[in-house]
Amino acid sequence: MHADRSAGTLAIDWADGHSSIYEAVGLRWLCPCAYCRGEAGLPGWLDTGPTLTVEQTRLVDVHLVGSYAIAPEWADGHHTGYYPFVLLRDRCPCAACTAQRSSDPSPRSREVHA
Repeated sequence: MHADRSAGTLAIDWADGHSSIYEAVGLRWLCPCAYCRGEAGLPGWLDTGPTLTVEQTRLVDVHLVGSYAIAPEWADGHHTGYYPFVLLRDRCPCAACTAQRSSDPSPRSREVHA
């Protein structure tokens, strides 16, 4: 895993040989935290379709959460989203994975380790 802060990307080489490169903007839109996604039946902030600022999409740091997730830290101070590796692998933005999701929109369940 490599975070290139100047390019605004996060690269992950998966155990199955696949590589994923996430743009910071796309990664921020994936944030699974309760504030961004909602809780108790209420919509989250990202569900309102906000216009993200430069600070909200500038990756400052990335921390490992055990062996199952990462926790990006954003320039606006947001840092509560734990992105499980399974989520990241399922949402790989490469052309092949995007095409596969388009043809089979059901979530794939698999165990993947970075």
